[in-house]
Amino acid sequence: MHPRPSPIAAALYTLRDLNADVIVLHGPHGCCFRTGRLLENDGVRVVTTAMSENDFIFGASEKLEETLQKVDSMFSPKLVGIVGTCASMIIGEDLKEAVENVNTKAQVLAIESHGGLSEGDNTEGAIAVLDAAAEEGIISAEERDRQTKMLKKATEIEKTRGMAQGEYIQPSYGDLKEKVGKILLSSLERGDKVALVLNAKKETSYLFADLLKLPFKKFNENNHPTIIANLDEDVGLPRIRQHARNIREELEKEGTFVDYITGGLDEYPQTGEKAAELLKDGSFDLVVVAGVPHALPIETVPGVSIAVTDGPRLVEPLKKLGYDYVVTELDAHAKTLGTSEVVPSDFGLVLRELMNQEILI
Repeated sequence: MHPRPSPIAAALYTLRDLNADVIVLHGPHGCCFRTGRLLENDGVRVVTTAMSENDFIFGASEKLEETLQKVDSMFSPKLVGIVGTCASMIIGEDLKEAVENVNTKAQVLAIESHGGLSEGDNTEGAIAVLDAAAEEGIISAEERDRQTKMLKKATEIEKTRGMAQGEYIQPSYGDLKEKVGKILLSSLERGDKVALVLNAKKETSYLFADLLKLPFKKFNENNHPTIIANLDEDVGLPRIRQHARNIREELEKEGTFVDYITGGLDEYPQTGEKAAELLKDGSFDLVVVAGVPHALPIETVPGVSIAVTDGPRLVEPLKKLGYDYVVTELDAHAKTLGTSEVVPSDFGLVLRELMNQEILI
């Protein structure tokens, strides 16, 4: 019942991960406005054909062709994505025909997406991009199939364990970060066995990985948390692999090493299950799961559990799954687009302050 991410936005983000230089939204100038503006921070030029009421009746293929020509002359791109919107797709605009009519030096992917694609699942927009990329030889059919499998599993998780369960979920900002921070630090001070799990998605990993950077070694040199993370550098689209590489290099420069790698950043729907197996075998007293915590079957893991999420509407589902505490990080996408370094998280800042004050009760 509450608003969910659009297939159009998912298509935009997936084109970004393919390192597209320019994305053309074939629709009204306001369609996916926020996503388009945010992607500019990631180095992607996002333009629109600015369809109007007359175009909804008579079509706008000429506008699309003119926009493609302008894009080619202004930016000299190597890879361009054309993304359909509800307006252009409902009236049956032929994106591929426009591409054929324009002599452009760039490789162009035409993505027929709209807000009601399939059942409206946002992942369908990403799958449409992967299909087009495989057809054009940008990625292999095997890579397309692997990612499609992950995306369908991600949809299943959201519908069964996340905020797409069908009912209205009241937004919540979760437990007080200071309270939860004291619980975590007190556990470390007592000598409890603690695990930090990064099960993050794409660029948001730069924010959630901040927990792995915390100076726990200085806080208690005799009790360091075990680190489990989906930071495989050899899995995913080019930009995704680079994110994992950047984070691991930054951590290692500061003397922090990941103890267990569960997979890549685009494999978060299944890396949560791998992390849970490690946690069950490790007999941990306290577990912190950051990123996409509902993809980890916390109900199978003993001990106290803390979830760190970017979704206020995920607080209630996470508590129902069995997490003892949930803290929220707002605007994770906005804070991490365009960065190549770990960015401070709100929970991380609270923990650093508590360490400095040595207030643990």
